Amino acid sequence: MTENKNKPTIYWSSVSFFTVLHVMGVYGWYLIFTKALRLTVIWAHVYAVFGGMGITAGAHRYWTHRSYKAKLPLQVLLMLFNCIALQNPIIDWARDHRMHHKYSETDADPHNAKRGFFFSHIGWLMVRKHPDIKAKGHTIDMSDLMSDPVLQFQKKNYGILVLLMSVIVPMYVPTLWGEAPWTSFVVCVLTRYVTTLNYTWLVNSAAHMWGNKPYDKNISPTENKLVSLVTFGEGFHNYHHTYPWDYKTSELGSSLNFTKVFIDFMAGIGWAYDLKTVSSEIIEQRIDRTGDGSHVKNNEIDVCSTKVQNVF
Repeated sequence: MTENKNKPTIYWSSVSFFTVLHVMGVYGWYLIFTKALRLTVIWAHVYAVFGGMGITAGAHRYWTHRSYKAKLPLQVLLMLFNCIALQNPIIDWARDHRMHHKYSETDADPHNAKRGFFFSHIGWLMVRKHPDIKAKGHTIDMSDLMSDPVLQFQKKNYGILVLLMSVIVPMYVPTLWGEAPWTSFVVCVLTRYVTTLNYTWLVNSAAHMWGNKPYDKNISPTENKLVSLVTFGEGFHNYHHTYPWDYKTSELGSSLNFTKVFIDFMAGIGWAYDLKTVSSEIIEQRIDRTGDGSHVKNNEIDVCSTKVQNVF
């Protein structure tokens, strides 16, 4: 019998894991509205923001794209925040994301959006990777990350770090004000985790399918403000794929972009520096040349960034 090479191999263990995880996530939302203490809910949201920064400001904008430089204290902080998010070691995350940019929406793209919403959202984690990913993986330069001592430390101790940062700490803290351990575990560990995962996955799925393309109409990534809202600024995806080295990932300043506010704050205290950005002249030229005509001039005053600069 000839094997169908177009039919991916399904990892049923992954299917089972994500199914149970999502069921528990829904149960956690039930507890949030019926049983969990208010402080517990607030803590879960705050801790989710910490984890989000580990992905957006850390794995994505700093380590994958090198859109700014970070001093050691910030590197360590972002590495620990990244362990909260539990989305694989940064080296692995960055490798997949660099593949995504270099081979966007081809078979060498780990979450190729041309294979549909479900695949690009979660399905890519349930099946064997396409052979092109392995075949072209050697074309991705990972030397800067492989020589990074902070990332090597995380990779070597990932299991312990994740157990501490993603399970023990978020579960234990609410018990200090009287939360039941089970409720704390479900809400602050499982529901926080599955919600953060789905928000992250929306960048791979929704932000490659729905929205306008003011910077480059020839690529699939779009500007999706709803995705930006829940991912701290990662949904301005048409801009990001056009200018992946811009630390803002957006032309719109701090609007719907808490990650930029975070990086600006770190720059204000001297932990982040050499923030890369794109000049308005270059952006305007690109809009005229390849945009879809949907761009609207934005005269927004970057209040948050201005305040940070004035303080420091």
